[in-house]
Amino acid sequence: MNRLESETHVLREATADDVHLMLSWRNQETNRQVSKTSHEITAEEHARWWSAVRDDPSRRVLMYVREDLPCGVVTFFDLRLESPRSGAWGFYLDADGLDGRGETLPAWLGVMRESVEYAFDGLHLDRLDGEVLGHNTVVRQMNRRFRFVEGTPRQEWSDGREITVIPISLARADRRQR
Repeated sequence: MNRLESETHVLREATADDVHLMLSWRNQETNRQVSKTSHEITAEEHARWWSAVRDDPSRRVLMYVREDLPCGVVTFFDLRLESPRSGAWGFYLDADGLDGRGETLPAWLGVMRESVEYAFDGLHLDRLDGEVLGHNTVVRQMNRRFRFVEGTPRQEWSDGREITVIPISLARADRRQR
C-alpha cells in the first residue's frame, strides 16, 4: 500500500470501496461552490471518471484519513516523472462531516501538509501546480501560508458561469519543512 503517515493522518491509495464516499463529498454544496465543476455529479459521471483515473500512470487518487476515519480526497494529475518532475493537484474534504465534528481547520491543515509532503517526498516532484477560484479567498490565504505562489488570473466558462481561475505553484526549494 502506498502511504505517507504522520501521527494521526494518512494518505492512502483510493480503492473502489471509496468511490461512493468520494462522490458524496464532491457533491456537497460547500465543495461545489469552490470547484470548476459546480453541478451535482451523477453516479454514471463519477463511475466514468473513476474508470479513467484508477489505472492512469499520470494520476494518483488518494484518500485522506484522520484518526482512522476517511475524510477527504487528494488527486494528483498531469504527473511528469522525468526531470524536471512536476504535477498538479487538488483536494476536497468531507466538509459537512468535519464541520459537524468541529474538525474542519485541523483536517484542512493536515491534508495540505500531507499532500505537499507526498508530492515532494513521495512523488519526488520539483514543482507542484494547482488552481484556485478567485472568489475562494480562504483557500488562497491557506495556499500562501504553505508558500504557493499565485500566477496570472484568467477567466473561464464552466457549468454555464464565468469564473476567475488563478494558477498556483510551489517549488521544492520553497516548501515549508515540517
